[in-house]
Amino acid sequence: MVSIVSTVAYLGLEARSAEVQCQVAPGMAGFAVVGLPDKAVAESRERVRAAISALGLALPLKRITINFSPADLPKEGSHYDLPIALALLGAMGLVDAEALAQFVVVGELGLDGRVAGSPGVLLAALHASSRGLGLICPAAQGSEAAWAGEIEVVAAPDLLALLNHLKGQSLLRAPEPGVVKARQGGPDLKMVKGQETAKRALEIAAAGGHNLPMVGPPGAGKSLLASCMPGILPDLSLAEALEVSMIASVAGSLEGGRLLRTRPFRAPHHSASMPALVGGGLRIRPGEVSLAHLGVLFLDELPEFQRGVLDSLRQPLETGMRTNSDLDGDMFAAFATPDAAGQKLLAQAAEAMRQSARGYTRILRVARTIADLAGAAEVGRIHIAEALSYRRQPPRN
Repeated sequence: MVSIVSTVAYLGLEARSAEVQCQVAPGMAGFAVVGLPDKAVAESRERVRAAISALGLALPLKRITINFSPADLPKEGSHYDLPIALALLGAMGLVDAEALAQFVVVGELGLDGRVAGSPGVLLAALHASSRGLGLICPAAQGSEAAWAGEIEVVAAPDLLALLNHLKGQSLLRAPEPGVVKARQGGPDLKMVKGQETAKRALEIAAAGGHNLPMVGPPGAGKSLLASCMPGILPDLSLAEALEVSMIASVAGSLEGGRLLRTRPFRAPHHSASMPALVGGGLRIRPGEVSLAHLGVLFLDELPEFQRGVLDSLRQPLETGMRTNSDLDGDMFAAFATPDAAGQKLLAQAAEAMRQSARGYTRILRVARTIADLAGAAEVGRIHIAEALSYRRQPPRN
C-alpha cells in the first residue's frame, strides 16, 4: 500500500509542491528515505520512529520506503517530519487517506511526539491557499498560518492530538491570526540638530526609494541619520506587511505569528559574506537584501565590505529587485519629462559633469521625487537644479 501526503519544498522565497510517498511492503525490515533529502531530512526517520513509538505503536516489520517527489528537487529542513509520520501512519491504515488529501502538511517532530515549529509556515499556508487546500502545521505557528486567508488551518500541539482531530474524536480549535506587531520606537529625525541638507536628502531618498551614499568624517552623524530613516517612512500596508512577514517566516524570525507593520532596518557588519548579504548558499535562505525588503538596508563603512560582495549588490540596488525573491521594483518605475528650461539645464549639466546615460536617468528620478514633494505636476528647472546639487562632482583634470 502507498500513502501520499502533500507538503512543500522551499527554494528561497518560493514554495513548490512536493509529495511524501510511503510504501510498506513485504521484505526485510528497514526504513529507507529517498528523493534527494539533506542530512536533516535523512535523520527524520529516527524522529518519526520515536514519535510513533511515543503513541504506543510499533512500526511494522516490513520494508518501509519514503520517497520525496519530485525526486530531483532538493529537500531541506525539518518540516518534513510530520508529513513523513502521517504518510507512514496512512500506509499502516491508521489515518484516512482521503482526510490527508485535503491538506498540505509541515512540521518538525520531537521524540515524544510534540510538533515543533519550523521556518516558512506562512509561505506554506499561502501555497496551500493557492491550491485550495488546508494546512496542518505546528500549534505554535497556527496564528502565523491563519494570515493566509480563508483556508482551514489545523494547528497541532502533538501527533496524538492531530490523529484524534483527523478521526473526528477531539477537534482542534482553529487558530486566530496573530496580532499585528506594534510599531517599534527608534531614533527620530527631530533629534538631529543642524544637518539640514543631509536631512533634506534623507527625505527625498525616503519618498522616492532612492539609494543614498553618505560621505563624511567619523562623528558627522551618518549612522544616526540612517537609523532615522524608518521613522519617516509610512507604516506597511496589510499587503506589504504580508510580504515582509513572509520573508521573516522563511528566515525563521517571525515571532508568535505577529505581522510586521514596521519597515525593516538592516545594518549588516562589513565582514558579512556574499550569501549573508544577498542570500543563497548551500541552503538557500534570504539574505540581508531580502530581509530589508520595503525598508532600509544600511551598509556602514561601505569601503570595508569585500569587493565581490559590493559587486553582487549592483543589480539589486539598480533595479530594486533580487532575482531569487519576489521583491517589488515599482518604486523605481516611469518618470515625467521635464519642461523646456529643465531639459536645457539637465543637458548642460550632463555634459559639464560628464554624466553617463545611467547618471542622467538617476538625476531625472530624483528630480521627479523632488517635484512630487513640492506638489508639482511637472518637473521644472528648480527641481533639476536641486537634484544636480546632490550629485558628486567629477574630479578636475
